[in-house]
Amino acid sequence: MKHQTLDQINAVADVHAEAPALIANRGQRLERWAQLLEQSPGRRLTALAGTEYAPPDVRERMRTDGSAITVAFEDPIFRAQGLQDDTYGEAKRFFEMSDWQLHEVVCHCHVGANMPARWAASRVRAAVSPGAGILAWLRAVFMH
Repeated sequence: MKHQTLDQINAVADVHAEAPALIANRGQRLERWAQLLEQSPGRRLTALAGTEYAPPDVRERMRTDGSAITVAFEDPIFRAQGLQDDTYGEAKRFFEMSDWQLHEVVCHCHVGANMPARWAASRVRAAVSPGAGILAWLRAVFMH
């Protein structure tokens, strides 16, 4: 291992010390999540099954590979800010969402086993601006 000073590392590293401050509140975190989902709008995401029927302790631990929550967990900035894993409970805590709001984003009852990332992005945006929910959904459905 080669030892380097902090100045040497900063000279070659892509460091964004201000990034956590830029997404410090709930709305900013949700907007970033939507943007991450929109980077690959056709990406097929795996839905979680039956979040509304699972007991709270089971629901908190629910996860599946390739979900909308996984997209958020893949982001190094979210992980640096404290997103610990891609479980339902951790997403609920980190994004400060109600069960109903998160259910709208990740549950299979709306879309089946999987969904396009653009659909999930529109549902995340609806949590930011509840009044725009149906408009965001229509835009995602018809514009992409």
